[in-house]
Amino acid sequence: MATDINPVNNDLMAADQIEGDVSEDLNDEDVVYNINTFGADFTVDGLVKRFDRGDIYRPEFQRNFVWTLPQASKFIESILLGLPIPSVFLYREESTQKHLIVDGLQRLTTLHAFFKGRFRHNDKVFRLKDVKKRFEGRTHEELEEEDKRRFEDAVIHAMIIQQTSPDNDNSSVFHIFDRLNSNGTPLQPQEMRAAIYHGSFQELLGTLNMNIIWREIFGGAHKRSKDQELILRFLALLNNRQNYQKPMKAFLNAFMGAHREISLDDKAKFATQFAGTIQRAHAGIGKRAFRPQRAMNVAVYDAVMVAIAECPAASPEDIGQAYIELLGNEEFIRMTSDATSDEGNIKGRIDLAVSTLHAAA
Repeated sequence: MATDINPVNNDLMAADQIEGDVSEDLNDEDVVYNINTFGADFTVDGLVKRFDRGDIYRPEFQRNFVWTLPQASKFIESILLGLPIPSVFLYREESTQKHLIVDGLQRLTTLHAFFKGRFRHNDKVFRLKDVKKRFEGRTHEELEEEDKRRFEDAVIHAMIIQQTSPDNDNSSVFHIFDRLNSNGTPLQPQEMRAAIYHGSFQELLGTLNMNIIWREIFGGAHKRSKDQELILRFLALLNNRQNYQKPMKAFLNAFMGAHREISLDDKAKFATQFAGTIQRAHAGIGKRAFRPQRAMNVAVYDAVMVAIAECPAASPEDIGQAYIELLGNEEFIRMTSDATSDEGNIKGRIDLAVSTLHAAA
């Protein structure tokens, strides 16, 4: 079992303490979007069918269904009475033409639930509650035929949003979401990517994030997905750092977008790269790896991880020796402390880590 190179008195892993976090450079970006918006009318019947096909779906950054039965019933009653319904906002993905729900999740989920007859996807039958006597206690199937037709043919207006540029950063949907839900907690970059680039690569990141050795090094699962972001960061820099340009956020976006639906060969390659490298880091440095102080240093992490991956002949002892040398190297300290996302510092610290490990081996 590896001996920790840099032990500290407090054994608790501080997963929320991350130095050199990718989110630190978000305010430096000056992205201007070109967005097309247009209105579209859907019948309730049409919306439900699109839900069932997955053409309209809830992204991961959206909260779950939280309406109570009386709240949901009042919404259905409004439709049955012919009252106006607020528009919903949908974001159309250019590559798939599917629609993410940006605003209107509670309403759309309620429509689907009532149509299907089940409330909150459980065994509870969706019977209207606290509504007019004509509708009280009725399910969709138990409505009068006239009311059922009125419900199914009711028109829901949607604002469709489609970003046309930039083509390597689809984050406009999250800025729109944040502004429509200004009282909520701002989304973090990896939460955004999980929604925009959902697919087999995102599933792989989730699987790799459960790696036992990684969990021992990083600590408990991060509620804002920064642990998955670090796995993505390692894979992107290992496989594509020759094309790195700041900001880091855009670089990671582009890499994840390019590998959204990965081949079985790439899936196996990425899994082997991460699992093998984190195992060797643990063997050579210990569970306090990448923590010069108490907090995990992202810049130390990416440099050392890439170096280990590119030096397959290095033994655990070699890795431990090189790690100690790097933490005492003034140039390495500078490149992992200041302007850590600059192209020169990214390339410089990784090259220095690689050469130091090769020399130790």
